Amino acid sequence: MEQRPETPPVRERIPRSKSLIMPTIANPFVHRLKLSGWDKIRIAVMSVTIVPIRAIFAILFLFVDWLFCSVIVMGHKKNAAEQQKPFTGWRRSLQNFAMILARVHIFLMGFHWIEVRGRRAPPAEAHLLVFAPHTSFMDSLTIFACREVVSGVSREENGKVPIFGTLVDCLQPVYVSRTDPDSRLKTIKEINRRCEPDSEWPQIVIFPEGTCTNGSCLITFKGGAFYPGVPVQPVAIQYKNALDTFTWTWDGPGALKLMWLSLCNFSNKLQVTFLPVYKPSEAEIKDPKLFARNVRAVIANAIDKPVTDHTFEDCRLMMRAQEMGLPLEVGLVEFQKLLTKLGVKMDHLQDKLKSYADIAKSGGYINMEDLAKYLELPVSPALKEVFALYDRDGSGKIDFREYVIGCSLLAQPANNDETLKLAFAMFGGDKDYIEPEDMCRIMNSAFSMAEEESLKIFKQADADNSRKVTYDEFKAYMQKKPEYAKLFITYQQLATLPETIEADFKNKLCATKSELDIERSQTELKTEASAAKTGEEKKRD
Repeated sequence: MEQRPETPPVRERIPRSKSLIMPTIANPFVHRLKLSGWDKIRIAVMSVTIVPIRAIFAILFLFVDWLFCSVIVMGHKKNAAEQQKPFTGWRRSLQNFAMILARVHIFLMGFHWIEVRGRRAPPAEAHLLVFAPHTSFMDSLTIFACREVVSGVSREENGKVPIFGTLVDCLQPVYVSRTDPDSRLKTIKEINRRCEPDSEWPQIVIFPEGTCTNGSCLITFKGGAFYPGVPVQPVAIQYKNALDTFTWTWDGPGALKLMWLSLCNFSNKLQVTFLPVYKPSEAEIKDPKLFARNVRAVIANAIDKPVTDHTFEDCRLMMRAQEMGLPLEVGLVEFQKLLTKLGVKMDHLQDKLKSYADIAKSGGYINMEDLAKYLELPVSPALKEVFALYDRDGSGKIDFREYVIGCSLLAQPANNDETLKLAFAMFGGDKDYIEPEDMCRIMNSAFSMAEEESLKIFKQADADNSRKVTYDEFKAYMQKKPEYAKLFITYQQLATLPETIEADFKNKLCATKSELDIERSQTELKTEASAAKTGEEKKRD
């Protein structure tokens, strides 16, 4: 029976690193309100009855609170030496009274009761209170769960906002400047100073996520609260209303709309859970990022939420993507994960986003036709192979995250000198240059490309219009479009695949033939031995 060659082996997809798999929560920066018929009726009725009364009293108490805070900080900001000390004496007494007024203020806004679970640790046990998830501008109301005056960390710009800035100054926060390159170190130093033993400073409330999310997960904790290496108390925040009118994200309802809808609630339910004090180990003191991750895990477990590696930088990329006419979610790449695993910096990502925008013409994503058009190539087996390597989830389209990972793991490693020299030799052979005919021959063989299209690519690579592409010109062109290098490698692999299969088949045929020869020889020997034995028996008879 004739033996048939085996089916060519299927080329496996590149193994996916578990550290780079898609996040559990695709987009923690989006929030949508779904109003039922009853919600709409309630909001309509409350808007013309209770809300105006609440608003009037809220504004009145805000003004009274501002007056008290103005007296407290009066003359204090002008004295640099005084700013280095916590409020004492009459200022501390007025500060406590202002907190009572502020509690009445938020009571009138519908926060009738803040449910507190657990025990707040005294400053002697933990000077830092780490709150998460950070979902709303209303999270600042959690300071009333502490039932004592506390401080915080705030942007320097917040202290300059009329009225609101005075209220912030009254809490004596650690101000962070986004324009000062040394601000991060100064902030860590100031937190360290306030956390010293026997310090009279109030406890510091910190929201380490650094930006608001929809609360579906906990994103990366910034390291500021963890560099001092002192015990912290994790605190979980949860809003318990059936309709979430509190979550304030980059892609969702604005602050004024959320404030109005929250005033339309009969009662706003806020739950604050104080978890056991977390004392860092020696390893965590040496590695603040490890410390931050472990504290995040404690809070996530307490409220049964997953964690992701999204950061504020993802929000910046979202805004940049929107400016380029791309969907907001395109900018979501889990920046912290890409930075840690691939060493990708923010500037590099912004440059890649520009390149991605030039290619993605299918609703903000790259499909096969988009990639072929960008590379000015027809769809071919080699191009399909490269596309599949980028398309990590097999969805048939490449998003920005997959594009960045592909460029880092596939295109850039393939774009080294050794690979480029092999590709150059594939075109020019032993020559030191590539001529138009060489380009047309290889491009037609590899991608069935017409001569006109091949010459177009040749002209782009021929920087000095000499009708000869040198290695330096070839390398410069490949660096502009690194996908080509991986494409040529893939073509070479596909081109040599039939030869490999044929060689394997021939080897197997030879092996089979040898086995048959051996088997035939053994059979003949057995037959001869049997015949000889039969002859001897006949002679005896």
